Amino acid sequence: MFFAPSTFAFTERLTAHWPTVLAECAALPSSEFAAWPETRLYNQGWDVYGLYVMEKPLLGNCLFCPHTAALVKEIPGLRTAGFSRLAPGTEIRPHVGYSHDVLRLHLTLRSHGDCGLRVGGEVRRWTPGHCLIFDDTVEHEAWNRSTAERIVLLVDFTKPRGLTADADGHR
Repeated sequence: MFFAPSTFAFTERLTAHWPTVLAECAALPSSEFAAWPETRLYNQGWDVYGLYVMEKPLLGNCLFCPHTAALVKEIPGLRTAGFSRLAPGTEIRPHVGYSHDVLRLHLTLRSHGDCGLRVGGEVRRWTPGHCLIFDDTVEHEAWNRSTAERIVLLVDFTKPRGLTADADGHR
């Protein structure tokens, strides 16, 4: 289930500064990204660069992305944050997340062609400069069938109490 980004005040600031976030990500050496550890979930080409893990900054990484680190630090209930990159041809198999206490945000930095995210029965496309927010405990899958990388700023944050989606899966 997806939630309207406008439900969360902090998304306005993220989207306003997305070119800066993209520039910091683009300046990182490709070799600094690491494979997503749950390799059974995907066929190939899913890499990440962490900024925050378990509510703690990865100081060495945050040094190279100071504006991004400052932006995500302002997110209420921040749990994890970093860049997620899908190479062309990457398929993330259907799976569910682990915690009903968090929501996942993707601030799209790069996406072209046939790149998509299915959560439950709804498919969304990533659009540069825009956020997708979803409950990752609902079965979801993702793909990049384009010829270019898909890159997002991925953030997990505490789900606000009482937040529910309507019958369409929107909030």
